[in-house]
Amino acid sequence: MLEAKNLGVRFDDQWLFRGVDLTLESGQGIALVGPSGCGKSVLLRTLALLRSPSEGTVHWNGAAVRGDDVTRFRSQVTYVSQKIADEESTVENYLKIPFRLSVHSEKAWKQSEAVSMLESFGRDDSFLSKSQRELSGGERQIAALVRVLMLGPTVLLLDEPTSAMDGETSRLTESVVQHWIDQSPERALIWVTHDHAQASRISTSVMEMSSIAEGSE
Repeated sequence: MLEAKNLGVRFDDQWLFRGVDLTLESGQGIALVGPSGCGKSVLLRTLALLRSPSEGTVHWNGAAVRGDDVTRFRSQVTYVSQKIADEESTVENYLKIPFRLSVHSEKAWKQSEAVSMLESFGRDDSFLSKSQRELSGGERQIAALVRVLMLGPTVLLLDEPTSAMDGETSRLTESVVQHWIDQSPERALIWVTHDHAQASRISTSVMEMSSIAEGSE
């Protein structure tokens, strides 16, 4: 499904990681753990082709993703950042933005779907009218997850999506993502976390960043 082959990223002459081989199968959930600064977030962004690898390739359904294929690939393999941009808009307008893009032209914004999804995170329809700048860090993460899930990707690449949430909201988020996985046998995810207990709850396998990048220098 999603593969990294000999993936490496370096800054100037220093390799952050090198020689990463990773395979994500349909229905699989990988928890990616490791100390701060080891390259977990950079690896996730590279898997989403939001940055180019210094060496190696990213493959989707058996073929290397290049050129014109990247935009369509990103619509199916979606990265959610740990930090959500501070925008001057309501949550509803923020959620609508991707539906204006040509790559999502076949998808329609449905407010009822947004409200239903927000309720699964413990929020009601009044959340839609909130200004993004009024949101807490955890609430911004909720908005980002709702926006992505409404677009129906095949793979989620989640960079510590509950880092700013309280314990209850974090567990609700785990349940929402697990329900998303359970809805289709083709779906899969990679979830970056520092919490080993969370890693065991949300994944079918746990991978240490150091163990998948043994070739790093």
